Amino acid sequence: MASATLSTSTTTRLKPITRAESLPTLIPNRPFNPNVISFAFFKRAAGRGAAGATVRATWRTAEQGGAVAEDEEEMGRIRRLQNGSDVRGVALDGEKGRAVDLTAATVEAIAESFGDWIIQGLEKETESRGEQRVSVSVGRDPRISGSALSVAVFAGVSRAGCLVFDMGLATTPACFMSTVLPPFSYDASIMLTASHLPYTRNGMKFFTKRGGLSSPEVEEICERAAQKYANRVVKVSTLLRTPPSRVDFMAAYSRHLRDIIKQRINHPTHYDTPLKGFQIIVNAGNGSGGFFTWDVLDKLGADTFGSLHLNPDGMFPNHIPNPEDKVAMSLTRAAVLKHGADLGVVFDTDVDRSGVVDREGNPINGDKLIALMSAIILREHPGSCIVTDARTSVALTKFITDRGGQHCLYRVGYRNVIDKGIQLNEDGVETHLMMETSGHGAFKENYFLDDGAYMVVKIIIEMVRMKLEGSDEGIGNLVKDLEEPLESVELRLNVISEPRFAKAKAVEIIETFRNFVQI
Repeated sequence: MASATLSTSTTTRLKPITRAESLPTLIPNRPFNPNVISFAFFKRAAGRGAAGATVRATWRTAEQGGAVAEDEEEMGRIRRLQNGSDVRGVALDGEKGRAVDLTAATVEAIAESFGDWIIQGLEKETESRGEQRVSVSVGRDPRISGSALSVAVFAGVSRAGCLVFDMGLATTPACFMSTVLPPFSYDASIMLTASHLPYTRNGMKFFTKRGGLSSPEVEEICERAAQKYANRVVKVSTLLRTPPSRVDFMAAYSRHLRDIIKQRINHPTHYDTPLKGFQIIVNAGNGSGGFFTWDVLDKLGADTFGSLHLNPDGMFPNHIPNPEDKVAMSLTRAAVLKHGADLGVVFDTDVDRSGVVDREGNPINGDKLIALMSAIILREHPGSCIVTDARTSVALTKFITDRGGQHCLYRVGYRNVIDKGIQLNEDGVETHLMMETSGHGAFKENYFLDDGAYMVVKIIIEMVRMKLEGSDEGIGNLVKDLEEPLESVELRLNVISEPRFAKAKAVEIIETFRNFVQI
């Protein structure tokens, strides 16, 4: 049996409730029943004065009990959608044992709460905005639930009072870049994606001009959203205050990447087409990464014949878009060897991660990819510290230190690794690369942003530089000294539990295993 509560303060004596005053709007079509009305009297808290009393009226009915209990459960579901610094959930039916929990209603409540949070934060930071409204861009990957959930995001952000800009199909890094690249420079951005997870899933990533939100910030937004959802009579808006403005930011982002490649290669004979003579195969996995082929590589003169799965398809029919996926890497390797390409590239769904294949067909991901990026960074910034998650090998540490770098191992989780790099720089420790074995790699020179496309840009620039200097070796030569373990296996265990108890159950399992090992 659930309850509803009203609180009020008064300095007058209470007027008794009569049969005529039966709260018809709250308990419709029911006569007054003194057995379901109760009054509780409380003394005022110390320091608030002696006069008056605080009254709380509570009523309970069977009809209301189910609805309130249902709202409590929904609030719990919204809170559990938080996944570290992201929001993730099931958006479509089709998963055995998992019900849909990322609905349009919850997405709207979360988007509105994010809008409120941004507005309040900007009000605290500056008073120079005047009447200028807060602007928020929204992008999505090609998941089939993306279009419907985008409308819910538009409604929520608009309800908060923000101007909304629809980027359409986009990448996660592009959403952040839309907050810093002129003339766009939006105040914040939301990306609808669930990365490499199945087509039934979806989620939300949040950005401000300072980068991605932290886990505590996302927790606060989800808590606000849970309260909004519970207090809302109509769960989903049917009318947008202001329709979103459609913008083609991906064209500007692609031009930004092309300019970086042209300027840093500075080709002596064909500046505008510095990739002429190179064949690069891209496997986008039917995610958002196809743009990198036709809007970046092709326009810079590269031969991209043989590229795989470039067209967006939210069902991901060929393989999981994931640089750690064996099928994705195997198909890319085969294409590189078949066409004699100089480089193969694998993107995840939203292009915040990537992996590559060298011209010999060797997959470069995990420790190898970190080693490759470390070699490039330490040539550009000798002595730099490299931050990685704690899953990396002793051999990687030796690889980094042999080249004059420092290796900082830190807590697993790409956001943890990036935040550690930011902290080290603030403490005066020069740190130019923060990278996780999953393929998330962030650079100090690029806003500490984990951008899979930008990482590939760095690799391509190095590949061309080596060629211009007369080297016939491919980029795989940069990691030939990395000692590889005889065997490397990562185990991910599913926790069998109700979602609301899963975290506690996982902690219990880990502690039980820890005690077993120590005994």
